[in-house]
Amino acid sequence: MTTTRANWFESFFEGVANDLWRKCMSPEQTRAEADFLEKVLGGKSRLLDVPCGNGRHALELARRGCRVTGVDISTEFVQEATRAAAAEQLNVEFLQGDMRRLKWEAEFDGAYCFGNSFGYLEFPDMILFLRSLARALKPGARFVIQTGSVAETLLPNLEERVWYQVEDILFAISNKYLAAESCLETETTFVRNGKTEVRKFWHWVYTVGELRRMLAEAGLKTIELYGSTDMQPFALGSHYLHLVAQKQ
Repeated sequence: MTTTRANWFESFFEGVANDLWRKCMSPEQTRAEADFLEKVLGGKSRLLDVPCGNGRHALELARRGCRVTGVDISTEFVQEATRAAAAEQLNVEFLQGDMRRLKWEAEFDGAYCFGNSFGYLEFPDMILFLRSLARALKPGARFVIQTGSVAETLLPNLEERVWYQVEDILFAISNKYLAAESCLETETTFVRNGKTEVRKFWHWVYTVGELRRMLAEAGLKTIELYGSTDMQPFALGSHYLHLVAQKQ
């Protein structure tokens, strides 16, 4: 399959890319994010985690008594999350699937899209995702987005080149902002044990206003904007947006 801006996420999340993600996310960060989700979603609810990755949020919330369904396109991550849930006998289900085509209708008390995955989709696919997500929610249910890829977070903090050493993985990033498309093109280089892999990915960059309008078109009213999981106000230059919307 040829990798393009429209489909890159269908094959990116496997092997060393997943290993890097596992190493970057600490248990303390996961617990803090789960605390935030409990506060804004409320109660021991039936929740939808999409895309769920290797299930770090879903597993933590299931430990706290929530009933969670996680959906992700990465077979590797879904299998890993399923094994982890079985080992702890948690009330959580993981399904391999496409976030643009969710199958449920009015079944969930809340949903969330965490881990900076919201900008993966170009506009027509974003609309498909938001509409199918809204259908899956019960009236009054809340949807939470965490992203560092809206224009107000990404552009003031954008670095053209940056690299990180994460345990045994050297991770280098080269960013190119495609202004005419409002899209960030990123070339990543992974180096581990003398082996180098180069992959590309893309984030579509929406303003907060555009995001709110897309949500409203799908029947989701934005009710809160936070700049962090400790509920600091969102402002230009905040590194992350935490948006809380509610199904009308």
